[in-house]
Amino acid sequence: MKKVLICDPLAKEAVAILKNAGFGVDEKIGLNEEELVKCIGDYSAVIVRSATKVTRKVIEAGKKLEVIARGGVGLDNIDAACAKERGIPVLNTPRASSISVAELAIGVMFALARLLPQADASVKAGKWEKKKFTGFELYGKRLGIIGIGRIGQEVAVRAMGLGMKVTTYDPFGCCSPTVQAPLIDTCDLDALLKGSDIITLHVPKTKETTHMIGKKQFDMMKKGVVIINCARGGIVDEQALCEALTSGKVRGAAIDVFEKEPPEGNPLLKMDNVIVTPHIGASTVEGQFRVGTEIAALVVERLKS
Repeated sequence: MKKVLICDPLAKEAVAILKNAGFGVDEKIGLNEEELVKCIGDYSAVIVRSATKVTRKVIEAGKKLEVIARGGVGLDNIDAACAKERGIPVLNTPRASSISVAELAIGVMFALARLLPQADASVKAGKWEKKKFTGFELYGKRLGIIGIGRIGQEVAVRAMGLGMKVTTYDPFGCCSPTVQAPLIDTCDLDALLKGSDIITLHVPKTKETTHMIGKKQFDMMKKGVVIINCARGGIVDEQALCEALTSGKVRGAAIDVFEKEPPEGNPLLKMDNVIVTPHIGASTVEGQFRVGTEIAALVVERLKS
C-alpha cells in the first residue's frame, strides 16, 4: 500500500479522499527538517501547505517519493530544483485560494481607509473620538495591482465594483483578456508606483520579486500611499517600509506575510498605522475546502497513474 504523509493541516474531506482511494495516510503536523528526513522514506507522497519546508535533504531522503504536493499557490517552501533533478513532480493548487486571498486584500483596504482597528480599540477603551478617525473613500482612488495572475484578477474585479481605477503591472508578463482595457490600465512598475493611491502585491516570491519594493520604489510613490501585502514575505523590504511609514510617505500598510514567520520582534508590529495578520490569506472555510480537496485529488491521480 502506498502511503501519503500530510505535514500541515488539511480539510477532513481531503484526508477522506486519500483514504478512500486506498492509500495509507499519516498526519504528522509541525515536523522540522530533521524529523521529516527521518520519516519521509516510508512515503510515496508528501502534502504540505506554507509552513513545512521540503528541502533538498528531505527530498533526497524520500527514496519512495513519487510526488510532492503543496496546497496553495507558491512553491517557495519546496526545493523545486532538487525535485526536478530527482524526477519528482511538484503539484500545487493555484486557483483554490484565489477568492479568499483577494477578499482579504479588499477587506484590509477598507480597514486602512476607515481606520477600523484604531476606532474599534478606541471605543473599547471607553473613548469617543469621532474626529480622530476621519478616513477616506475607496471610490475613485487609483489601485495599483502588482501581479495580475489569478488573485490579482480577483482583486481587480472587486475593486472595479467599488468604483476604483485599476492599474496593473506583472513582472512575469501575465495578462488575461477578461480583465483588460478599457476598465484596466497596464503599465510598467515605475508608472504604477508613481500613480497609485493604494498598492497591493500579488506575486510569488522569486529572485526577481524579492525586495522588489524597497527604498527606491517608496521614494517614487505618492505621499500618503497605502501598501498591502497578502502575497509573500520578503517581496517588500520591511526595513524600508518601516522608514516610509515613520516618515509619512506611506499612510498605512496591511501585512499578512513576513520575511520571518512568526515575526517576533518585528518593528511593524508596534506601528499604529499597520494592520498585521498571521498569514491568513487562504484561511476561510471555503478556501481550505477547495485547497484540500483539489490537492488530494491531484495526488490520487498522480499515484494511480
